[in-house]
Amino acid sequence: MGARIKVNTDPIFKGIVATLLIAGFFILASASIGITASMEAPSYFFILRQLMMGGVVGFILFIFAAKFPYKKWKNWALAIFAGSILLTAAVWIPGLGLKVGGAVRWLSFGPFSFQPAELLKFGLILYLSAWFSSRVGRTSSLRGGLIPFLIIMGIASSLLVLQPDIGTLGVLAISGLFLFLIAGGKVTHVLALVLIGLILLGILIQLEPYRRDRLLVFLNPEHDPQGAGYQVRQSLIAIGSGGLWGRGFGMSRQKFQYLPEPVGDSIFAVAAEEFGFIGAAMIIFLFVLLAWRGFYISRFAPDAFGKLLGSGAVLLIVIQSMINIAALSGLAPLTGIPLNFISQGGSSLAITLLEAGILLNISKTT
Repeated sequence: MGARIKVNTDPIFKGIVATLLIAGFFILASASIGITASMEAPSYFFILRQLMMGGVVGFILFIFAAKFPYKKWKNWALAIFAGSILLTAAVWIPGLGLKVGGAVRWLSFGPFSFQPAELLKFGLILYLSAWFSSRVGRTSSLRGGLIPFLIIMGIASSLLVLQPDIGTLGVLAISGLFLFLIAGGKVTHVLALVLIGLILLGILIQLEPYRRDRLLVFLNPEHDPQGAGYQVRQSLIAIGSGGLWGRGFGMSRQKFQYLPEPVGDSIFAVAAEEFGFIGAAMIIFLFVLLAWRGFYISRFAPDAFGKLLGSGAVLLIVIQSMINIAALSGLAPLTGIPLNFISQGGSSLAITLLEAGILLNISKTT
């Protein structure tokens, strides 16, 4: 007998996603005031762009994924992964790739831009879920599990190293390792991969001075306060000045030309300044709730593919968000990755909503 299909999706998970999404738009609206003023742009510029490029597209993907039977994603896993590889490589095509701040991470289509690494993260997790689910019982072996897994991860990782996008690489590597473990990989193999990863990360850090500076800032927050340590220092000032209850909505001072990227990877600091420790804790709590409910849905999926795909989607969303928050709080090196649901970024929001929709579809069978 097949799994029982429910008419409705998980209401708790829908509530968590809706709360994060609404809170994200309000926080972005406030965080963008300083930068729009300096640009002499309308105050609604960033929120309108987020609605059009992430909200509308993301809502369409969310509804589609929530209705599309998750099992059918398995048939498209290889094609989507291969397509995401090609799109990520396309950033080096002259006239198509967009270079910003020394990194080539975007594809430009006239007034619109797209970050293919967001699709690459989803494509990799989708393909790994399909691949692992077809090799139940063999993942723990060296030749049948570890070596092929390394090859798959290596293909995706090499593109992110070349861009360079080490922050996204970190999210991908950690999510992939956890998924490998969930699929039945040996703990000893995971520990070996972590050791190899740390060695490679050390090499990457040595190759670029700005990466060394970020590590030094993490180890010593007082290092180069006007240079490499400036963003973390301003972030800590914002978080600290929020106190217990915050300055109030819209009242952040650091977003006015003090805090770099107030609508991007620094947006959590703006939220902490305006809503204080209570507000910051609530944001973290919402992501913890999302992880709890997402893993609950995945655990009771009727097949291995559903368990893995659901778990992978949760890992991508939560790990990236926690790395962002940890970096701005001085608990991890600065990475430059956005905070899911909240930071500006249409590509990130759209793919995140796609992943949330897939989890909702899985919840119909639990």
